[in-house]
Amino acid sequence: MFIAKVVGNVVATRKNDTLVGYKLMIIQPINANGEEYKDQSVAADYVGAGIGELVLVGGGSSVRVENERKSSVIDLAIIGIIDELIV
Repeated sequence: MFIAKVVGNVVATRKNDTLVGYKLMIIQPINANGEEYKDQSVAADYVGAGIGELVLVGGGSSVRVENERKSSVIDLAIIGIIDELIV
């Protein structure tokens, strides 16, 4: 799990059926001081995050634990919206 800032969204009119119903958001990983690291990625939004928000991002098979997601092609997912970050 890591912290990221939502910096944009992706519109895909044609996509794998397992992605239907999910917003795809562009995320920029940040550290606890708000500094960017790594490259931007795309994550499926499970929680209704918006551009500019800080979020928690999970990756790998752990984001597909629910039955309807087990066969999805999702590798990264926004799993929480951060209200406050105290360092």
